[in-house]
Amino acid sequence: MNQLPKPNEPLVTHIYTADPSAHVFEGKIYIYPSHDLDHNGPDNDNGDQYAMEDYHVLSIENFESPVIDHGQVLHLSEIPWASQQLWAPDAAYKNNTYYLFFPARDREGVFRLGVATASSPAGPFTPQPDYIPGSFSIDPAVFVDEDDRAYIYFGGLWGGQLEQWQTGTFRPGAEGPALDQPALGPRVALLSEDMLSLQEVPQEISIVDEEGNPILAGDEDRRYFEGPWVHKYNGYYYLSYSTGTKHTLVYAVSKHPAGPFTFKGEILSPVIGWTTHHSIVQFEEKWYLFYHDSSLSEGVNHKRCVKYTELHYNPDGTIQKIHPYPSGE
Repeated sequence: MNQLPKPNEPLVTHIYTADPSAHVFEGKIYIYPSHDLDHNGPDNDNGDQYAMEDYHVLSIENFESPVIDHGQVLHLSEIPWASQQLWAPDAAYKNNTYYLFFPARDREGVFRLGVATASSPAGPFTPQPDYIPGSFSIDPAVFVDEDDRAYIYFGGLWGGQLEQWQTGTFRPGAEGPALDQPALGPRVALLSEDMLSLQEVPQEISIVDEEGNPILAGDEDRRYFEGPWVHKYNGYYYLSYSTGTKHTLVYAVSKHPAGPFTFKGEILSPVIGWTTHHSIVQFEEKWYLFYHDSSLSEGVNHKRCVKYTELHYNPDGTIQKIHPYPSGE
């Protein structure tokens, strides 16, 4: 089961994994992926093919040591408010506690964000009895800043229901903005000190071009779709995300954790499979990109595998574009 990690190759092959959130805890890299299930259900823009129902935790002591699967750390059946679809999670450490943030559909089929806690980064995690009040949509990513303030970023289009929350209340069937209007951005909110609630109403993040003009909904090369991730480098906050239909990871930068963020460019060119989702982490003076594709299943969108590769910055702080298949695959 345990195998040595190699760049641009699946970290594990005994289960299907996706949406990796990587963090350095207790001197090791811990990866919090979603767990794809092999099934014959429908495949559509609503995301019904992604029927995940539990989480595993992976860890690597270093890149010369085996990947450890710590097993199932949380299951759908343990979450009182959730009905289905444990999609992309994230983890954070504060208050001598490890927190696992995750999306799931509530009993009415509306995506909410939940949180579970553990004393170890490897879990198991105990969920709170209800979802985070005021939360919605998918893809939570939590960034704990140097001042110990914790921000939660989230949101995804289409199956992630972000279009349906434009008014602040859930409106089934609501469509996104016109193609010549500003694209919907991810949401951000400051978390409470105990990390279990929001201190404020979530705000939309503005993503703009170098001239300060909003990225438009029709700009499929640059507009936000899902999978936000925030890291800090040389005093700047880097917001990276998936453009969705173009299957590209891109990034924007800001001097403030809530933006506005100025678009800079691509990080990762398209991968095998429909979705792309990632995280960026520093470990032992180097930076790494964790991502997924569907190469393990030869392109089946809901049977994905987590991979990693080294990430490099240019002297001006821009990120060098990564090609996921350097051998020409």
